[in-house]
Amino acid sequence: MRRSELLRRLADLEEFSEPDPALEQVSTPPELTADLLESALARGDLVDRVVADLGTGPGRIAVGAALLGARRVVGVDSDERALTVARRNAARSGVLLDLRSGSVETFAEPVDTVVMNPPFGAQRRHADRPFWEAAFRCARGAIYAFALAESRTFIARWAVERSVPIFETRRVRFELSARFRHHRKRSVTLAVDLWVLGAAQTNP
Repeated sequence: MRRSELLRRLADLEEFSEPDPALEQVSTPPELTADLLESALARGDLVDRVVADLGTGPGRIAVGAALLGARRVVGVDSDERALTVARRNAARSGVLLDLRSGSVETFAEPVDTVVMNPPFGAQRRHADRPFWEAAFRCARGAIYAFALAESRTFIARWAVERSVPIFETRRVRFELSARFRHHRKRSVTLAVDLWVLGAAQTNP
């Protein structure tokens, strides 16, 4: 699928109708979703793979993974309202998603690839940590994720402590439109990194 077609289909998807600021529910922009998925595609971590989207929300990343050839896509989210939107988006796109209601803290299913745009921890300190823990725990192949640039040292340290190889850390422009009452500007540009990591290495 060409990038232009992927972007068109991603942009056509429904987003959060009433995002919860406490959960930092922010839809991943289509362009950045495409960047993440195309990185996974280029490295062989998408086609015919079992993929988990942790904190799937309305399912944009999950739907994109299915469109690009993932064998099965598991979407995990604690908000049933978001999963309802994800179900509609899957039906609209003609793909099947295995959507699970529950906390990522209890998700322990081994998968080939983890993709995610977790909370950045801007509203609730350390809100992103359960997502990274789950990613390190479940990924048999690779992890593709967004995080605030200011979290770079913390994530790198966690990866080293868990023997998780870091393949790439690339700065991207994350345009966040005003979604919550406390937002004063129409949009802000966040300094965000796209991370590509491997699976945890275990000693034989």
